[in-house]
Amino acid sequence: MQKVRRVISVIVQNEAQVLARVSGLFAGRGYNIDSLTVAAIPNSNMSHITIVTRGSSRVLEQIIKQLHKLIPVYKVTEHDSMVEKEMVLVKFSVTKELNIANIQALFEAYNGGIVNVGEDMIIAMASDESHRIDHCIEATKHYNPLEIVRSGVVAMER
Repeated sequence: MQKVRRVISVIVQNEAQVLARVSGLFAGRGYNIDSLTVAAIPNSNMSHITIVTRGSSRVLEQIIKQLHKLIPVYKVTEHDSMVEKEMVLVKFSVTKELNIANIQALFEAYNGGIVNVGEDMIIAMASDESHRIDHCIEATKHYNPLEIVRSGVVAMER
């Protein structure tokens, strides 16, 4: 059975236990969540959950139907035509060998740049589509990063 990648947005009441119930639908069927991003919607009592997962079309459709039935859920959207972004922060040690201009150029290619400079480290950020963030992380390996922190996907219907 072919696994398809799905990006699902869920608008929910911003209250305790909602995230546990939403993620429980996936866990109950043995599906992993590749990315999960949650944020309050400004000037409301709602939150926006963005979920990226992979699975069979049949089971994912069942999960989506059950998401619609959860009491604190107001809207469920499967994205077909969307803008999707993810962010990565990468910390590098400042050494004689590190060329900061190269780091800046690399991260500018992925809609980012250097966001913090200290005496012995720099932190660079990129914000792009998930597959491009994969490429950015791969390219940073040449510069021996100290730490890499990746956010979850955020998506919005066009």
